[in-house]
Amino acid sequence: MSATEINTPTRIFRRVAPAPLTLAAGAIAALMLLPLAAIVWLAFTSDLSSLAHLATTVLPGAARRTFWLLLLNGLITGVVGVMTAWLVVSFDFPFRRLLSSLLVLPLAMPIYLAAYAFGEFLDFTGPVQTLYRSIFGFQSARDYYFPDIRSLGGAVLVMSAVLYPYVYLTARAVFAMQGRNAAEVARTLGAGRWRVLRRVQFPMARPAIIVGVTLVLMESLNDIGAVQYLGVNTLTFSIYETWLNRGDLGGAAQLSAIMLVFVLALILLERLARHNQRYATSRASGEAARQRLVGAKAALATLSCTIPVAIGFLVPALVLLDFALKRLDDFASTRLLEALVTSITVSGLAAIVAVIFGLTLAYAVRSHASPRTRSLARLASLGYAIPGTVLAIGVLIPLAGLDNWTDGLMRSSFGISTGLVLSGSGFAIVYACTARFLAMAEGSVDSGFQKLSPNLDMAARTLGRTPLKALFAVLLPNMRPALWTAALLVFIETLKELSATILLRPFNFNTLATLVYEDASRAEVESASVPAIIIILAGLIPVLLVSRSMDRRG
Repeated sequence: MSATEINTPTRIFRRVAPAPLTLAAGAIAALMLLPLAAIVWLAFTSDLSSLAHLATTVLPGAARRTFWLLLLNGLITGVVGVMTAWLVVSFDFPFRRLLSSLLVLPLAMPIYLAAYAFGEFLDFTGPVQTLYRSIFGFQSARDYYFPDIRSLGGAVLVMSAVLYPYVYLTARAVFAMQGRNAAEVARTLGAGRWRVLRRVQFPMARPAIIVGVTLVLMESLNDIGAVQYLGVNTLTFSIYETWLNRGDLGGAAQLSAIMLVFVLALILLERLARHNQRYATSRASGEAARQRLVGAKAALATLSCTIPVAIGFLVPALVLLDFALKRLDDFASTRLLEALVTSITVSGLAAIVAVIFGLTLAYAVRSHASPRTRSLARLASLGYAIPGTVLAIGVLIPLAGLDNWTDGLMRSSFGISTGLVLSGSGFAIVYACTARFLAMAEGSVDSGFQKLSPNLDMAARTLGRTPLKALFAVLLPNMRPALWTAALLVFIETLKELSATILLRPFNFNTLATLVYEDASRAEVESASVPAIIIILAGLIPVLLVSRSMDRRG
């Protein structure tokens, strides 16, 4: 049998679309895009006088602060991420291997927890200012100047310290891929390490760095807990305040629609950068030899990689741990246990739904790799870029409308009220978190599929198995690690999620994140430390998986 005859069935199989899978992918995409469509609809149908008022009062200041927050976060995380990645890839210095793994630790620290910890650490009564006063003999805050953590600068410090690993990971991967191909050739021509970075490595890594910075900007836009605690009124917080404090859902939708324009620009930037990245990098012919540093240079390199880890993870984690050790009895409190059970339930449901949806999308793409199915998968995964506050409003609009319609129908038909079954329960949170984290599930499942040969599909079809039976009988048994990874990622991200949860939760409905938020809002960060430590420990799991994966690659 010729090679052409062998390949023909596989090509036919990949081009014939199983209609149910395509329809299912379309239904999932429609369900995930419904919140965005609802925001646009409400924004254009609401009274424009509300937007006019917001445009003259709230919007200018919020937009200005958001702009500076994004600009400074992008610059700082870009510099820190690129420089630390370059150091661990290009040089050998004390604790290099350990630090290359520790540099991802801040990803386990939610931004709002870091803000609460630094607020206490740098406050007037905190250890830093207390030590400062004892050394110089100051008696009150009026006797000396100390930067205020509750400011735009404080928000930039906290966010950039926690978010730089996004740039570090993307830059490190590309620098490692370049290997000997570019750096060694440039060095043979007399270029030093610094010049190689500026002239060769950085230009080639620019698309990947842009991807990392774009992710930083998306996470910065999503945050609400840190900016509220630090007193920085951003666009995200303005949406929250317009909805809850002013009761103007239409105005909140209009602000959300404006923010969606910025989000769309970030999505396009990321997609363009990923597209360019394919042409800017190639597989290395071997790992480039690291230059061994000694003396002051070695100490400086070690210090440069230690400071980001200390600020982004160690300091806030130790502050919260110190508080938690003083409140060990809280680990058995009914309030904490109820929040823990609620968090596990909501996170578990979101993980299950996201994995099912992600599996459907990834299998539709595998079975029919056409532009249509790929577009459906991309559209369904857009939620990762949407701030949780915006997504919460988009989820509330259709669910509240459906609740009101169902309640009216039941009242007129049976004389009973169903109440807010969907919008007034944990269902809304599960919906929002599924939409926001579906990209993680779909990406993990798709990676699992890519490790399986298409011949498995063909063999199952040859034996008369339908695509669905082939999936369950042949493919899924070989994909359990990918499915568990997808579920774990969505579970933990939902556990940490605050922006959407704080807006969609019913009364007397607390997750670990909202429990922390409530205590911190009352300036009781010590009370919030116990659930905060649980969240951090959970967040360490995927970070350790990433670290182990990097260690395997060297």
